[in-house]
Amino acid sequence: MPDQDARERSHLLHLLNDLEPWDATEEQHRRQATEWITSGAPLYRTRKPDVPPIHLVSYAILIEHGRILMVDHRLAGLRLPPGGHVEPSEEPWRTVTRETHEELGVEVVPNSAECPFFVTWTQTRGAGRHTDVSLWYLAHPSTSVTTFDDREFAGIEWMSPSEILTTPITSLDPNMHRFTHKLQAVL
Repeated sequence: MPDQDARERSHLLHLLNDLEPWDATEEQHRRQATEWITSGAPLYRTRKPDVPPIHLVSYAILIEHGRILMVDHRLAGLRLPPGGHVEPSEEPWRTVTRETHEELGVEVVPNSAECPFFVTWTQTRGAGRHTDVSLWYLAHPSTSVTTFDDREFAGIEWMSPSEILTTPITSLDPNMHRFTHKLQAVL
């Protein structure tokens, strides 16, 4: 469906254009993501873990009482925000709502709008290395998070920004410290 593909790419470009980069690295990531989207390359993962080698991801940054929910992701071996791969023809905000429901059993509400707050271009680690183009969305859970998918996560933890910033970056998403600095500056 060429028209559908063009609409999806146009929507993603609009989301990226509306995003205010925090630093030179985020500006570079936004530029790389824009070039990738306009290149016509496939956007969505079609086979785990690395086909195509670059694909779209959405993170849910759940904030409650000034703390951010981090999950201990078994496969990645890192503490990350919850989220996952965007499915073909799925709006990235819809990925946030689907993944938080599947992984945490909660509905989420956007902080202000269904627009990303942060964008990253990240090479994954381990077997099946690939690049995740991640859109980070700020949200609030509609109810307390009390359960999680223990097949995917070894645990969950609400962390303050200062706790995140004192955690070695090697155990977090490699962009988590930069994200936290941006969040602190904006909030």
